[in-house]
Amino acid sequence: MRYEGTIYRPPSEASSLILQITIGCSHNRCTFCPSYKGKRFRIRSFEEVKADIDEVAPKLAPYVKRVFLADGDALIVKQSLLVEILDYLQEKLPRLERVGIYANAKGVLRKDLEELKELRRRKLGIVYLGVESGDQVVLDRVKKGTTYEKLVEAGRRVKEAGIKLSVTVLLGIGGRDRSREHAVATGRILTEMAPDYVGALTLMLVPGTPLYQEYLRGEFEMPSPFELLEELGLMLAHTEMEGLFTSNHASNYLPLKVKMPEEKEEALRTIEAVLRRRDPGLLRPEWYRAL
Repeated sequence: MRYEGTIYRPPSEASSLILQITIGCSHNRCTFCPSYKGKRFRIRSFEEVKADIDEVAPKLAPYVKRVFLADGDALIVKQSLLVEILDYLQEKLPRLERVGIYANAKGVLRKDLEELKELRRRKLGIVYLGVESGDQVVLDRVKKGTTYEKLVEAGRRVKEAGIKLSVTVLLGIGGRDRSREHAVATGRILTEMAPDYVGALTLMLVPGTPLYQEYLRGEFEMPSPFELLEELGLMLAHTEMEGLFTSNHASNYLPLKVKMPEEKEEALRTIEAVLRRRDPGLLRPEWYRAL
């Protein structure tokens, strides 16, 4: 298996075979994201991908049930190539149950509903979509390259195709000045998208990114740990959905796993209790936090 550069995958794909079908990210302009800055975007040919599958299939075919297609927005790949790759995966990995993929709104919206259904029939079972924020001011600031409306449309199209939708949002991405607006608008966009899974991560300011330079110049102020917790509570309070809302990523100060809507009020009470006490000992220590 030939990988180019650092490979990223969702935590839930830890046991999946990772197959790199694109290199980097076609957008690659988000000011907060360091993940693909060292990669020039390209789509791998079927021959390259086939060679990787052929290399691992003889040993792994009896065991592989899940495959994750990398890199950053692999759904941007043209339909015919994706179909060819998915068909070959099923041919070579007979126990395959589900394929997952990263996507952005542009990549989703380049596929019509019938094309997404065609991919679902070929075992594309989950799409991971980076939303980050529902606040258009924040989306524009961080150069996300999309709009609230397009994110909602993309999420709904994935769901309508019968594919599971997992979205990520970023606590702190609005800075201190847009914290409330970011939290409320993100709760609203999650409600409209109705994803199956939400993963709330905390923004990590990474040296070398444009947002980190803004931070050094005093143009971006990161909310404090308890302000981030207030943001999480406000976001959750404005989210109405059926599914799983989590903040158990290692970047977060307070890990939560909330079955929505049944456990929402209990989770809000937990957040409120921690905020009342303001005890740093109740938060995940800094040394434990990571991307």
